[in-house]
Amino acid sequence: MEVRSAGDPVRVSGKKPRMLLATLLLNAGHVVGADQLVEILWPERPPRSAQANIRTYVSSLRTDLGGGHLRGDGSGYAIDVPGDALDLLVFEDLVTRGDFAGALALWRGAPLADLPGSPLWDRRLEPLLEVRLRAAENLIANHLEGGDQAGAIALLRSLIAEHPYREDLWQQLLLTLHRGGRKAEALRAYGLIRAQLVDELGVEPGADLRRAYETILADEGAPVVPRQLPPDTPDFTGRAEPLASLAAPFGVAIVSGPPGAGKTALAVHAGHALRERYPAGQLYLDLAGREPGELLAEALRALGVDTPPPTAHERSALLRTVLAERPMLILLDDADGADQIRPLLPGNGCAVIVTSRRKITELPGALQLDLGELPPADALRLLGRIAGADRVAREPQSARAIVAACGGSPLAVRSAGARLAARPGWSLAVLKERLEEDLLGELKEVRASLDRSYAALPDEAARTLGTLGLLGGQAQPGWVVGAVLDRPRADDVTDLLVDANLLRLVGTDPVGQPRYVVPGLIGAHALERHADPDALGRVLAAWTATTEHAMTRLPTVVFSLTSDRAPRWRLPARTLDRLTADPTGWFEAEHDTLVGAVRVAAEAGLAASAWGLAAAMVPYFDLHCHFDAWSRTHALALDAARSSGDRYGEAAMLRGLAQVSLYQDRYEESAGQFSRARRIFRELGDTRAEATTLCGLGAVRQFRGDVAKALGHYRRALAMFLAAGDQNGEAFVRQAIGRLCLRNGDLAQAGKWLKQAMRLAQELGDSHREGCVSLQIGRLQQAVSFHRHALDIFESLGDRHCGAYAMQSLAGLQVARGEWAPASAGLERSLEVFQELGDRSGEAQTTEMLGELHRSAGRTLLANDYLEHASTLRRSL
Repeated sequence: MEVRSAGDPVRVSGKKPRMLLATLLLNAGHVVGADQLVEILWPERPPRSAQANIRTYVSSLRTDLGGGHLRGDGSGYAIDVPGDALDLLVFEDLVTRGDFAGALALWRGAPLADLPGSPLWDRRLEPLLEVRLRAAENLIANHLEGGDQAGAIALLRSLIAEHPYREDLWQQLLLTLHRGGRKAEALRAYGLIRAQLVDELGVEPGADLRRAYETILADEGAPVVPRQLPPDTPDFTGRAEPLASLAAPFGVAIVSGPPGAGKTALAVHAGHALRERYPAGQLYLDLAGREPGELLAEALRALGVDTPPPTAHERSALLRTVLAERPMLILLDDADGADQIRPLLPGNGCAVIVTSRRKITELPGALQLDLGELPPADALRLLGRIAGADRVAREPQSARAIVAACGGSPLAVRSAGARLAARPGWSLAVLKERLEEDLLGELKEVRASLDRSYAALPDEAARTLGTLGLLGGQAQPGWVVGAVLDRPRADDVTDLLVDANLLRLVGTDPVGQPRYVVPGLIGAHALERHADPDALGRVLAAWTATTEHAMTRLPTVVFSLTSDRAPRWRLPARTLDRLTADPTGWFEAEHDTLVGAVRVAAEAGLAASAWGLAAAMVPYFDLHCHFDAWSRTHALALDAARSSGDRYGEAAMLRGLAQVSLYQDRYEESAGQFSRARRIFRELGDTRAEATTLCGLGAVRQFRGDVAKALGHYRRALAMFLAAGDQNGEAFVRQAIGRLCLRNGDLAQAGKWLKQAMRLAQELGDSHREGCVSLQIGRLQQAVSFHRHALDIFESLGDRHCGAYAMQSLAGLQVARGEWAPASAGLERSLEVFQELGDRSGEAQTTEMLGELHRSAGRTLLANDYLEHASTLRRSL
């Protein structure tokens, strides 16, 4: 703000008086209220003397300005100046009269740039700036009409310097440069503003600016703008997350995934959504098996270069030069790897979408999009869009089965939907049955796609894929590939298959092992091409050896029987020890995989491996009460052993099933299974194995209350164990006889047998057996300390079943001592365990104890309910 009188500057002192004068000049001829002036001069915290200060400033301004310019009317102040004395009013008058050059000549940068400013000033200044821009536009038009291109361009550049993001100004500059024959300069200007908008604001140029750019391209004789994107898929479904990633600005995006994942469909769909951002065009190149030099020549010809340079290096450089001023969307489909892609990458400004069956991670900064399976809901919706939504809705179960058979592969779902669409007379159930009989025979497009991926695999990778397919859908630890190929480490093959998206890494288990799974369709296809029975046998042999090693490191010893005929394939000792350092953790990590391996072995007719592996898991099943898995694995292996005539395997599985039946109080069934196993072991001459069945028969007799026959079975078993030198068996029998004596009231004999069992358990380091014996000694001596010791052992080992018996026994002591509250809590916890595990005997005894406890506490009705339920349970037993 400058004040002059007779051409000489007038000094107005102080920031506040200058702001007051500026406010009045912006509203020349109009009264500005005192309150508004206070708000402008002190926007945050006005002093109490604000009004008095304003009066002082007005008095000072009257002195500085002289004359009668300033006036007050009681509510505020105004300044009166002639129209030709204030440049603001002169500017507006000149614009009104069309003298745009004269008006703009008065302009000297941002108005009031030397003062702090106020939001209240913007009401006057913002319209003023718009008037200035309109005046400039009119002046530019006058320059162009008069043929003064340079004047128009200079004025545009000065305006752009002040307003760098005004696309209308840039549009005018581009077109003005172009009309002046400065086309290259116009294209560079577009590249500059586009880079500013993308890099600094994250947006693409608007439609008007893009149209101006296209006009320049068309007028300069460039080839037809390439629009090479393949047709979009009209029924494209799902993939919201990767599409959202591609909607944001990016330079290079790699879309990878297994065969049939819909990589090209996604890239094309995203490309059509991005077309408007790239008015210079869209290039599409099919890279499958082609050399970079050939691809570069194709791209250059599409861009109007009739004779590409001779070398790939020169072609790559020329492509970058051509695209530097013509930012395009480029889709590189079915890439083999980074080396094929690099020569095709432009400089800044373009967006490149690459699809590949391989994971390509060698391009720094590239956006990685890995397509997995299509979620079931999206797959069902896709099936409905192709085959008819009403048709799918009429048969929802068959539709879900079809989608499940397709394994989340969009290509498979599309192929299945096309089959239905071409056969309107089929029900969905017909296709479902046909898929169950010959999956890939029905989905020929899927088979063809998988054939291309499989054909590129080395022999070892193909054999690995086929063998993993035989193992089913269970996630396998990485060492399994070594067993497939009969070498200690096979990470090279694993990595190759993962990078080729034919093997999926699903994470790392608690033991620290990477785990892999073969997607269903890929596994089914690999089985058709390369199923290796020898490799499968090695994998099962490795599972057997590793499971047996882990079994020996468990903190418990139960009767285990091994298969001499089952082959073993051993991992390196260091690896084996690392995996099974925490044997319980290893068993928990591999639980489902081991159960699946038994099923695979049984279905493959490898009976020795099936029952050997099932038997090796018994200590873990017993310790953690996995009775369902115990029964399933043994039933599968029993059938396999009988089918192959393996008598020893049959007996071993019968003995294991008998133990589960005993735990779940199916005494008749248990006795029959133990007896059949005993006859076979006796025929085969295995004394130790026969002794284990005698122990089982003794337990059945004991639970049925036949103490004499139970004792007879135990004594015969003890003699056999002593003859065989089996101290673990001896410890079990001595504990069992001690428990029997205790139940029979012979405390002296009970103490003798239990002390012998405790000595053996401690010598063997069998903490679980020590806990069992401690529990019996605690009952013998009515000692809470032994009960608590036993309970601590069982809880530390994770044995909930034995822990429930320890809680039950401890509660009995607590009741006798009048400690009813902790006794009741312990009985309730043990009852939950017995009910969950199906132990009706333990449930009955605990229920009866709760009834007696509530009766002693005077809760007669509640006690009767418990006692009646206990009687019902005992009758069922």
